[in-house]
Amino acid sequence: MFTILPLKGYIDQIDGFFCDGISAGLKTNGKPDMGFIYSDTLCDVEAVFTLNKFQAAPLKHYQRYPKDFKTNFVLINSKNANALTGEEGINDIDILFSQLSQKVNFTNPIMSSTGVIGNRLPMDKLINGANKFDLNAKNGENLSLAIMTTDAYPKSALYEVTLSNGKKFKIGAVAKGAGMINPNLATMLCFIVTDADVPKNDMKELLTKNSDTTFNAISVDGDTSTNDTVLLLANHKSKAYDKDAFSEALRLVMHDMAIAIVSDGEGAKKSVAFEVFGAVSDRDAEIAAKALSNSLLVKTALFGEDPNYGRIASTIGASRIACDETKLTISYNDIVVYNKGKIVFDKECETKAADVLKNPSFKIKCDIGLGNGKFTAYGCDLGYEYVKINADYRT
Repeated sequence: MFTILPLKGYIDQIDGFFCDGISAGLKTNGKPDMGFIYSDTLCDVEAVFTLNKFQAAPLKHYQRYPKDFKTNFVLINSKNANALTGEEGINDIDILFSQLSQKVNFTNPIMSSTGVIGNRLPMDKLINGANKFDLNAKNGENLSLAIMTTDAYPKSALYEVTLSNGKKFKIGAVAKGAGMINPNLATMLCFIVTDADVPKNDMKELLTKNSDTTFNAISVDGDTSTNDTVLLLANHKSKAYDKDAFSEALRLVMHDMAIAIVSDGEGAKKSVAFEVFGAVSDRDAEIAAKALSNSLLVKTALFGEDPNYGRIASTIGASRIACDETKLTISYNDIVVYNKGKIVFDKECETKAADVLKNPSFKIKCDIGLGNGKFTAYGCDLGYEYVKINADYRT
């Protein structure tokens, strides 16, 4: 048995980890735009990355390290993705770390970037900014602000786990993401740190497993970025570990961050769980749920608070899973709007369903009626503000 308790605060509360965010002048408003995570002991590290074929330079740099390497330093910048910058983009990272090695005692340093694609890193600004780092700092709030781009708010999570033998460990995360969010990760960065004594093999297994139902189950706009990264660092300081407890705590952290990202979809006002069940297989349920979370017609109906179940049904059919309109049931929360081919959408039903859509978060439940397959995807509405943000993103 174990207990998991949410805590207030940031990853700096975890033993052995330090972090901060500073302004290096990348953001013209003077807000933090460069940050770090530092461990006073070497960490095991695992990561999952975007499936975009054009992976950014920081991802390629990471993948050049030998298998099972350890690290104690992560450098993060916003405003510049260092993507589509070729071999020069990777070399820039090496040059940057060579300069920083005079100040920071690190091993196999990792870089992560987010922002505009297609520009070389502003090396002078980054080098000068890194000179402001205080490796004794514990300021997770500044770090969370430094990695934001179009995010409306910072995103963090922190949990403490108590095992049956009384031993404890902590796990937490800081993340960014609001646009270019699509299953197969998203335009998102997430940095998870823990003092749990988790074995290296379990790190990869559990990180991949929990990605499928969290970061790979969210969509804002159906676009997948070049830089998406979920990084897990473990310094083992607590000497405490239980696989089931760690897996559940990791799932909670990743779920919190995934929901925070989709809820912060650029200009979004609605956060929606698309629960598909009764499908022939889990895979069919996943296909339909992700089709719903990606559909522009569904998203705009959500924005207009219109319980247009025809768009839900049409999207399920268009996903080409096994389905039958005489078996399908659609509900907004618990308000049934379509029931196995029968029209139940009268004036009273429409009013109740529309009231559900006025809430900031709710469920759209789709019972396919053919089997036991199930999957939940998460999405949001899409409105005028999304177009405005992305129309002038580079400026």
